[in-house]
Parts: sequence; C-alpha cells; structure tokens
Amino acid sequence: MKRIIILAGVLMFSLPVLAKGDAAAGEQKAAMCVACHGAAGKVSVPLYPNLAGQNEAYLEHSLQAYKKGGRSGGQAEIMKAYVSGLSDEDISNLAAYYAAMKP
Repeated sequence: MKRIIILAGVLMFSLPVLAKGDAAAGEQKAAMCVACHGAAGKVSVPLYPNLAGQNEAYLEHSLQAYKKGGRSGGQAEIMKAYVSGLSDEDISNLAAYYAAMKP
C-alpha cells in the first residue's frame, strides 16, 4: 500500500513534465479556433464547447480523432477541415495552450 501512495505522489508531480505541447506556439495557431471557441477559449454560443482549462491529453486526443476521421456527427466535418492541415506538433501545442488557460 505504501508503494502505491509513493507512486501516486510521484505521478502527480510528474504530470506537468509529461505535457509535451508548447502553449506559446499553440497560441499562434489558435487564431483559427476563435470564431467558434472564443478568444479566451470560452464560447458565447452553447453549440460549441469551451476549451479553456480542458485536459491537455483529452484535447490532443480529440483533435487527432477529428483529423483522422475518428469522430462523426455534429461538427465533426467542420473540425476535420480545420485540423486536417495541422501537424502532430501543432495539435500538441494547441492542446497545451487551451489546457493552460483558466476555465
């Protein structure tokens, strides 16, 4: 049991180190997101999700799924068009940028 607690503590303090995106670079790419997701990652139209403060890994996974066609329905085709030209690094950077924002 003691080992589990120690491992959990190590992981908790290591998670920021595991984040691989560059939030500053993501800010440069975020201009295309503003129309739907708002300038501060907070929407005024409830049709679109807020991105500010979302989990970085979740955001990265979601953007990759849109890019690869792993999501369907709703705004999936629109999102696919937006992310199709992004590199994996761009996606990581965007995820880092929105995750770093205050929700």
